Amino acid sequence: MSNKKILIVDDEANICELLRLYLQKDGFDTAVANNGEEALKIVPKYNPDLILLDIMMPKLDGWQVCREIRKTSDIPIIMITAKGETFDKILGLELGADDYVCKPFDTKEVIARIKAVLRRTGDDETQIKEVCYDKLVVNLTNYELVVDGKQIDTPPKELELVYHLASNPNRVYTRDRLLDEVWGFDYYGDSRTVDVHIRRLREKLENVSDKWSLRTVRGVGYKFEVKNQ
Repeated sequence: MSNKKILIVDDEANICELLRLYLQKDGFDTAVANNGEEALKIVPKYNPDLILLDIMMPKLDGWQVCREIRKTSDIPIIMITAKGETFDKILGLELGADDYVCKPFDTKEVIARIKAVLRRTGDDETQIKEVCYDKLVVNLTNYELVVDGKQIDTPPKELELVYHLASNPNRVYTRDRLLDEVWGFDYYGDSRTVDVHIRRLREKLENVSDKWSLRTVRGVGYKFEVKNQ
């Protein structure tokens, strides 16, 4: 993952410097923005592979920055919150963030999360990853979701989740199993993370076809149900 570009966005200079040093030591290229407005100016010029985005900042907070970036880009975003409150985490995920870390954080954990997100969102040129059903195409190679012939803007994590479920039709997954297999490492959040992403996917997929559905299995988890033809 050397030469991958990471944009660090935080108004605390010491945190930016700490992250910059550790990331560069691990082979990453880095850039720093100290507020939200500066970050939005840097993104199109620097074209980062991932953004570490603090929530509490002057001028524009992390939520506003995330919202603006998601209007035009699916660049992976890891939110940084000092509060560690469920509300902050869920709101960040609702806005399209891919993950979050809480201050004070372990730098090794941050790097592990960055690598995990980059692995999930990286291109695999040797294999086209795509599943197709009636009025549905989920392409993980190009990160495209096509519903009833129309391409739908979808955050990377949502697309990875529906791809995983649709690749294993009629198999029931617990929330914890999905966290482990889709998030790809020892996730420190709670199972409501899965619920947030499922709810957003349902807004895009419900009532599209009578041949498949994204179903809740009460007391267990979720499955992509394909009806017998």
